[in-house]
Amino acid sequence: DFLFFWGAVFLVTTTLVAFLKKENQELIPAKEETKGITDTYRLLFSIIKMPAVLTFCLLILTSKVGFSAADAVTGLKLVEEGVPKEHLALLAVPMVPLQIILPLVISKYTAGPQPLNTFYKAMPYRLLLGLEFTFLVWWAPKVKHEGGFPVYYYAVVVLSYALHQITLYSMYVAIMAFNAKVSDPLIGGTYMTLLNTVSNLGGNWPSTVALWLVDPLTVKECAGAQGHTCATAAATEV
Repeated sequence: DFLFFWGAVFLVTTTLVAFLKKENQELIPAKEETKGITDTYRLLFSIIKMPAVLTFCLLILTSKVGFSAADAVTGLKLVEEGVPKEHLALLAVPMVPLQIILPLVISKYTAGPQPLNTFYKAMPYRLLLGLEFTFLVWWAPKVKHEGGFPVYYYAVVVLSYALHQITLYSMYVAIMAFNAKVSDPLIGGTYMTLLNTVSNLGGNWPSTVALWLVDPLTVKECAGAQGHTCATAAATEV
């Protein structure tokens, strides 16, 4: 019902925009460097070949490797340790106002001549929060009781998630501000799309690798089955 309602709202509003919004013909269109899809891709390759852009792409493609396991696996491990999925979902609700306010606050610090300074300053704190998430997973079975988990455990989880959101948005807003600052206005859309795509890819591929490595790197012990390591899925099933 939720998806159906917002899907309908999305279709209605975008249709109204398509039919009711008119372009302002009085404005002189800006000069465009590209006229078609072929020109656009030629331009993209010429941008990528620039030494500064190539270095920056390598930076943002590898900058999030240190956070990948904490970001992708923490929630799954907490569920594995017995934290109900619906409780974790509810913990995301207090994060919504924070996610709305944070970009407004952080943008004041990224509006200057060096927006990436905020990115660099937030990185060590986000790495430390990865250790905090590890502690949360280790602590979960220690405080678990028959009725579930105590309130103070959830309070610590919410606080940890809130601090994580602050570091995450500090890095995200800083990268967006830098991309907007260095993009050539004549080809701003193409330039921004390229840098933002690389930035998104830099966050997604480490998470995928981290999820793929969870099982091979997890140490398991088989209770009452000597000679079995439970290292493989088949052995665990047996």
